[in-house]
Formats: sequence, structure tokens, C-alpha cells
Amino acid sequence: MINGKIVFITGASSGIGALTAALLAERGAIPVLTGRNYAKLERLSATIKGTHSILRMDVTDQADVQQAVDEAIRKYGRIDILLNNAGFGKFEYFIDAPVESFMDMMDTNYMGIVRCTKAVLPHMLKQGSGHIVNVASMAGKIGSSKSTGYSATKHAVLGFTNSLRMELKPQGIRVSSVNPGPIDTEFFAMADPTGSYVKNVGWFMMKPAYVAKMIVRVMERRKEELDLPRAASVGIWFYGLFPRLADRLVGGIFNRK
Repeated sequence: MINGKIVFITGASSGIGALTAALLAERGAIPVLTGRNYAKLERLSATIKGTHSILRMDVTDQADVQQAVDEAIRKYGRIDILLNNAGFGKFEYFIDAPVESFMDMMDTNYMGIVRCTKAVLPHMLKQGSGHIVNVASMAGKIGSSKSTGYSATKHAVLGFTNSLRMELKPQGIRVSSVNPGPIDTEFFAMADPTGSYVKNVGWFMMKPAYVAKMIVRVMERRKEELDLPRAASVGIWFYGLFPRLADRLVGGIFNRK
């Protein structure tokens, strides 16, 4: 159960992070919403029913992260669940993408998770309990055209998550990954400014409220991994066994950016 749990959430000012925070508050948890835009957090806070807090935090700034975590610990005495949700993507052909694009995505999507986990984990170890939930992506398991930078960050997140899970299991700390496919959120305003990808895969895109619900379920059931939509797990299994055949059969769908 998550009633009364302190849940520290990154990237909570909009999209999946915001919806998950609201749902957690409704179910009796105490979400701590963090994000770079404090004004957006304030507006969101006014709509959330239930006990919660907001903190300005940039996951690319180690001092910022440590300060926010320390403030949450001072206020509540513990952090029960860390939801590493902050991230963004840019869909670009590799030949056209500047090196800085790769660095920026890695700094937020992967190193942001490393920084937040580094700051929270000592408290969880002291407690002897905790749950770290990392939002990765199907792109971390199956690459596609124009996604070299973004997919690389999510592969890194999954490698980090799987290794950390093995390290922390003896200490009673659970580590989970949630791997969603395309979600109908603001993410694509930056990732796909032309709208072509959204138009091509609109039939496959999930509603953000559904994804938020499933993230909360992972917290409640302490599930180690969840691929979304559920049918994706079958596709990923098939791709792992028969990559060349899968490329021929469905590669065109993945590459429609």
C-alpha cells in the first residue's frame, strides 16, 4: 500500500509526473513534486487534493538535487519512494544531430537519475527500506531511426536500473523500471515539432492518465519491471529472439518519424 508514503518525484510540473503526483495524493500518499519551473509547480499544486509539497529542482545540477532531497528529509524525515521521471527527447537523424544534443539528453535522462538516486539512496539505506522507480522507455529496448541519442539514454537507464536492482536487493530496497511506448503528452512538442511522428503513430499512443495509473500500480505491487502497453512485452520478447525478422516485419513502423 502507498497510503502515507513519501514519494519524491522528478519532472513533476507537467505530463506523467504531474498526473502521477495527483493520483498518489488521492490515494493517501504524500508526493513531493519537483521541477525546474516553480511557477508551473505552484499552479499544479492548487489543483492537487491531498497533502503534498513542491520544490524547485534541476536534475542536471548536483547541488540543486542535494538541496531538494535534504529539504524533503527535513520536512518528512524520510523518502519512501523515488520516482525518477524527468526526461526529454529529440528525434533527429544522427548525421544532423549536434554532439551537444546527445550530451544534453544524457545529462537529464540518465545522469539526472544517477544524481537523484545518489542523493536519496543513503537515506533509504539508513531506513532499511525504499523503492526506486525509474521511467525508462521502450526505446531503451528497441532502437529506431532518428532516435540514436534518445534511445542511448534509455538503454543507459535500463542498464543502470537492472544493475542497481541486484546491488540493493539484499538491503531490502526495491528498484523498478517502467518502459512506456509513445504517450500523448507535451514530450512530443520538443521531440517531434513537425508532428509527423505523432500523426503516424497516433493509433498506438497511450493516454497519460493510463500510464500514471500503471506507475502507481508498480509502486503498490513493487513490481520490478513493466512494459507499456502490455502487448509491447510480447513484441520486445520477439525482437530479442529474432531481431532481423522483427526488423523486416515491423521496422517500418518504428522508423515512421
